[in-house]
Amino acid sequence: MGRLLVIGGGAAGTAAALALHKAGFEVTVFEAHPDAAEDIGAFLTLASNGMRALAQIDAAPAVTALGFPLTGMRMLDASGTERASRPLGEAEDPVLRFRCLRRGDLNVALQAEAARRGIPIRHGARLVSVHEGPDSVTAHFADGRTATGDLLIGADGLNSTVRHSIAPTARPRYAGEQVFYGRTADAPRLAADGLITFVRGRTVAFGHTASPAGETFWFARVAGDPLSPEEFANGTPARRRDLLLALLREDATPAAGIVAATAGDLLVTNATELPGGMRWRSARCLLIGDAAHAASPATGQGASMALEDAVVLAKSLRDAPDLDTALTTYETLRRPRVEHNITVSGDISRGTHARPPAPAPRPGDEDLIRLLEWDRSLTDAR
Repeated sequence: MGRLLVIGGGAAGTAAALALHKAGFEVTVFEAHPDAAEDIGAFLTLASNGMRALAQIDAAPAVTALGFPLTGMRMLDASGTERASRPLGEAEDPVLRFRCLRRGDLNVALQAEAARRGIPIRHGARLVSVHEGPDSVTAHFADGRTATGDLLIGADGLNSTVRHSIAPTARPRYAGEQVFYGRTADAPRLAADGLITFVRGRTVAFGHTASPAGETFWFARVAGDPLSPEEFANGTPARRRDLLLALLREDATPAAGIVAATAGDLLVTNATELPGGMRWRSARCLLIGDAAHAASPATGQGASMALEDAVVLAKSLRDAPDLDTALTTYETLRRPRVEHNITVSGDISRGTHARPPAPAPRPGDEDLIRLLEWDRSLTDAR
């Protein structure tokens, strides 16, 4: 196989490029934004499975240089009473510890690592259409340029242009919650380093952690109707903070004080998900990451699942005898796991815990370790 085109320079696309490059493929990344700092105000947590995927493509050092590790969690109820505490993920391994960092910083670090390895990244390349031929696929960009390759990988997120060409009727749907994100340097430190606290309030699910430098990162999930486009356009951080504070003050927890100490660094979004069973591929196009399996953020697995995608895709293309077999292998291995995450995360967001009548099996921890291990063929891993 010759040239691979990756549409989207976020975590999913850039990690896929790193993995494909390691597997020996020629790959170019096309990113619509003019720079790498998309979503600079939001933060995320990479779980141990995501960090393991990064380690397999030699990208863990670039990420562990950012943010801070999380080694434990605790759960509070609405009265502020601690109900549970435990280690978080593979806390004993410094490389595999959960990591809290800003989304924009993750994008910048992965793109810098790609550039260091000689992988081209074309910024300002906004995809408008895809044309598939019998022997190649061509991407058409808004500035009139085109690029042709053997396979086009759509890592262009929730509102994917590539997905529209593969599954034009598939639409993101509201998952039942508004999600707030904020950070502040003015809140008091409430726990030891490396600890994330979850609060199960009467009407709000809240979480917070603090960096070693004293900056508090927090999120809040609020069930209710989705915010309208007009509310997004006209809302201000102060107005959103006041609405959230009114709910948080119903509980005797630190949450209201943390939010009250937050000034302008506050974002809100509607939790969304993609329906299970939608098409991920055509003959020469494949969706990965949020473009294929966006889930509500309740499980905190979106970025980590995308990093898993990158490794499994590269290994599928490396180990399979032809493109169709590779894409079939990839989908067979990934769909049960990521669609299980969509279901579980959606259940949490909607306050339900029902399972599908016949839930598909998904790889467990040991299966996932074997699957991600770079030097193990996919035949051996299954």
